Amino acid sequence: MKLKYNPHYPSVEDLIEKAKRKIPKFAFEYLDGGCNEDVNLRRNTAEIREVELLPQYLDVHKGSDMRTELFGHTYDAPFGIAPVGLQGLMWPKAPEILAKAAFEHNIPFILSTVSTSSIETISEITEGRAWFQLYHPTENRLRDDIIKRAEAAHCPVLVILCDVPTFGYRPRDIRNGLAMPPKMSLRNILQIMGKPDWAIKTLINGQPAFETLKPYTPKGLDLRRLGAFMDQTFSGRLNEEKIAPIRDMWKGKIVLKGVASESDTQKAIQLGLDGIIVSNHGGRQLDAGQSTIKPLTSIADKYGDKIKVMMDSGLRSGPDIARALASGAGFTFLGRTFMYGVAALGSDGGDHTISILKTQLQQVMEQICCEKVSDFPKHLVTYK
Repeated sequence: MKLKYNPHYPSVEDLIEKAKRKIPKFAFEYLDGGCNEDVNLRRNTAEIREVELLPQYLDVHKGSDMRTELFGHTYDAPFGIAPVGLQGLMWPKAPEILAKAAFEHNIPFILSTVSTSSIETISEITEGRAWFQLYHPTENRLRDDIIKRAEAAHCPVLVILCDVPTFGYRPRDIRNGLAMPPKMSLRNILQIMGKPDWAIKTLINGQPAFETLKPYTPKGLDLRRLGAFMDQTFSGRLNEEKIAPIRDMWKGKIVLKGVASESDTQKAIQLGLDGIIVSNHGGRQLDAGQSTIKPLTSIADKYGDKIKVMMDSGLRSGPDIARALASGAGFTFLGRTFMYGVAALGSDGGDHTISILKTQLQQVMEQICCEKVSDFPKHLVTYK
């Protein structure tokens, strides 16, 4: 499709500044912040940008094609939209906006269990192409029912999350009352009053809720008791014993998201999983951990021929995507980047953000004379 974007916001940095002005501070800080002192949040992007690419200007170049085959489907670009929780808090109907844009641009969209649209709604928008990320329930009955719903919705890929064994300590969210249970302080109310466009659209669309989880939530639950319900109902801690029955039940592809070590990669291979996403949850869980680009390189070198190795966390631009692909990722995902776009531009944000990323990545490929995505590692600058 023809790429079209708003020339007033040609970079993600422009979208960030616009989003900051357009939505309440508590919503922006939920999206923008990491955990503890934001060390790993900043390190993610900084260390990705230490990667350098080598151009081959005198090579015969017949053009660049960013189409990428992944799990039997050829996508128009080697990046997709990562799962983000509470998307409707940043902008009403954000998951629907992004799912529609992803479908039209032929890139994957991953819906989180704790996003604000249901599996069924997103499946209808994407004609059954959306992936689903499972946040592991404590009860097998609930786990099985959610998986059956994802299967009935024709989700081709189930993503299971392994990097949230505990909730990250996020000072901004605690100050803003967005820890569970959430609260609405006078400060937050004043912030809402200062963002009338967000306030009106949120009023029209209603308070965001965990739509996929509504069938399992007791009726009449107030916000305080909702926090306790979520704590009791979901346990993010995964192990081989919990993954094995999911592999037996799910007939499609399974991807393990949150991998940060070679040992977890080995276990994913042994369990018969189809792919991993090297990720540190966008720096929102372990401030003392590595950036994603560091383990990616060694994992891809050692296991890239045994399992599909992908990456998210810290990617903000087309050149960042190129750096990750050159470092061994077979595919990439971005979360915050797309949410900045929707928070800034509303219903146009998904199409706009995908368009600028495609344009940026195409320019990098043409510049370095990279004909196809799988050729990116040939352009990686290595120092010995």
